[in-house]
Amino acid sequence: MGGVNDTKTALVTGANKGIGFAIAQGLGAVGFTVAVGARDDTRRKEAVERLLAAGVDAFGVALDVTSGESVTAAAAHLEQTAGRLDVLVNNAGISGRMDGDAQDPTTLDLEVVRTVLDTNVFGVVRVTNAMLPLLRRAASPRIVNMSSNMGSLTLRTGPIMAAYAPSKSMLNSVTAQYARRLADTNVIVNAACPGYVATDFTGFNAPRTAEEGAAIAIRLATLPDDGPRGGFFDDEGVVPW
Repeated sequence: MGGVNDTKTALVTGANKGIGFAIAQGLGAVGFTVAVGARDDTRRKEAVERLLAAGVDAFGVALDVTSGESVTAAAAHLEQTAGRLDVLVNNAGISGRMDGDAQDPTTLDLEVVRTVLDTNVFGVVRVTNAMLPLLRRAASPRIVNMSSNMGSLTLRTGPIMAAYAPSKSMLNSVTAQYARRLADTNVIVNAACPGYVATDFTGFNAPRTAEEGAAIAIRLATLPDDGPRGGFFDDEGVVPW
């Protein structure tokens, strides 16, 4: 493994804007080379250019988390480029259609549920499993799944969104399953809630900045080797399941 470069590499999915971009910028600021995962070629290129201009060592990775072929190709690209992966932040996510009563549980559009799950849950599984061989080559690999307290069965926060909120509940459960499976390895897996952040998801009508929302992900991505595993955290600490 002498040929593998010593710089730590982080892949952030959905990193072309909002919280994902802020996570990429924050990880770059603490010394990571950042792979900007995004499906839109133009936005990905623009995001990489912005990061480079800010002094972050960054490169783009074409990545559509809903496509197995795209995910496989992204893993091959990272293997060629970096040789290993130190951090994976599964940030890509969608809210799903909210027009009419599409996410009212009493009139729920099941196609909306399928679409949301394909990105928010199945996408995380696709990417995580494709990247695990590269993560296992790192000394202190970390996986951070970007969740939401709307997925908390205890808190039940936010508006009624019967596709989006359950997708985050399932993501939390999947996170716990990965943590259990990887408990005897050096791969640490956790879920993060960024809080109510001003992004296109919230119509930019929220009190927290993308940088504030990114802080918990950066913290979990840089945990020490004895850090917590299989938890759900925000800036204040543990978020109830």
